[in-house]
Formats: sequence, C-alpha cells, structure tokens
Amino acid sequence: MNPLKIAIAGASGRMGHMLIEAVRGTDDAVLAGALDVAGSPSIGTDAAAFLGKASGVNIESDLAKGLANAEFLIDFTRPEGTLKHLAYCAAHGIKMIIGTTGFDDTGKAAIADAAKKTAIMFAPNMSVGVNVTLKLLEMAAKSFSQGYDIEIIEAHHRHKVDAPSGTALMMGEVIAQAQGRNLKDVAVFAREGVTGERDPSSIGFAAIRGGDIVGDHTLLFAGIGERIEISHKSSSRVSYALGSLRAARFLADKANGLYDMQDVLGLR
Repeated sequence: MNPLKIAIAGASGRMGHMLIEAVRGTDDAVLAGALDVAGSPSIGTDAAAFLGKASGVNIESDLAKGLANAEFLIDFTRPEGTLKHLAYCAAHGIKMIIGTTGFDDTGKAAIADAAKKTAIMFAPNMSVGVNVTLKLLEMAAKSFSQGYDIEIIEAHHRHKVDAPSGTALMMGEVIAQAQGRNLKDVAVFAREGVTGERDPSSIGFAAIRGGDIVGDHTLLFAGIGERIEISHKSSSRVSYALGSLRAARFLADKANGLYDMQDVLGLR
C-alpha cells in the first residue's frame, strides 16, 4: 500500500509542529506539503527544521505549490484560512481533515457543500478519548434527562481565541440531542449579577483560560443528593495528531462525503 501523502496547514505553529512530527513518525504516511500564511518568517524553510532534520518539503503560502503533491490536508488553523483551503481542496479533489473550531453556520454550510466534491472529516476534537467521551455523554444524558442540572466546564491555554471551545459545544449538542432538545434554545453562556434561580431545562457553559492548559472538559450532572462528573483532560496535543492520522486512514477509500470522528471510530 502506498503511503498517504499528507500536507499540513499552519505548519509553523504548535499544532502544525505536532502534526508534522506525527506524520514523520508513522510508516504509512509521508509529509507531502506544508502551508503557512503569507509573511510568515517560516515561508521557504524546511517544514521539519524545528526537529533539526530535513524533510525536503518547504513551507509555502501559495496553495498550488504547497498542495501540489498532497492527497490530504490536515487543517487546525482558523475559520477564514480553513475556508480558503477548503475551496482549493474541493476544486482539486484533495481530502481534508478539519480540526479548526469557531465556524459560524455559513462556514459549516460551506464545509458540507465542499464534501459533495471531496471527502472531509470535520470534528472540533480529533482525540480518540474525547470522542469516546461523547458516546458516554449520549448514554448519560438519556438517563439524567429529569432532575439533573447540566453544566459544562472547559479550560484551555491563554492563547485560545474562541469560547466556549468547539469540543464543549459539541458535548452540549450531543447532550441536547440525546434529550430531544435544541442546544440553541437551552444554552446559557454567561451568568452575572442577580440571575434568579437556575432554569432546570438549561445547559450551562463556563470557560477558563490560562497558562498552557491543553484542554480540559468536565460535564456535570447535578441532582439531589448526588452529582456525576464525566471528564476528559488532554496533557498533550499528540492525541489530536494521532486522531488526525486515524481520520486520514479512514478517508483513504472515500471519494467524497462529510464524516466526523464518530464515523472514524465506528461509534455511530
């Protein structure tokens, strides 16, 4: 079997470095391209220079150059960048693994439309552990639909630009759907001042930002006389990188379609 030819977006960032290292560390994939924004000091340098090694792949801002040899693009950048990459990949049949968060409804619709032309795996969190946690939450939500208050607490590093995290929102959506509700109707994102008693139908969110926290998520089901907590804590971005490679392997035989990590892990 030929190795998967994978390009990395945001190649000079923290997640980009982790992805490049993961691709170079596996036997069934090769680094085939690297992208970064125009004006980045890394443009034109070897994508593996941070490892003290040469990959033969330079970081490019031009999509045609950066993706010329790629079959897959793994993208953990920002919505505006990912959507530009998306249009190019859809037009050229390059499969995408999208871990970018913060898309609005228009962005999500663009991803769904592009999936008619190429295969896309889109998930706010690529961690295998997080996605197994989502399945546990679906089961718990059905049992705790009455008499339990639901709160979602997430913590990330000081550099994260969106809140709540995409993973926290996905967890809320899983719980709401399992209980036959729409998250948009029941989500509470802020509390301040005299708020009155808690609406028992609401799903609350709290976001913490500080230091170098990779990503912690706790789901609290608080009842009378007991509370149940389901938590997932990331200590390294390597789990996201390994999940991304698993997603690429899943897409290898797909011509088009929109998938998520539940599909990749067979948890659907």
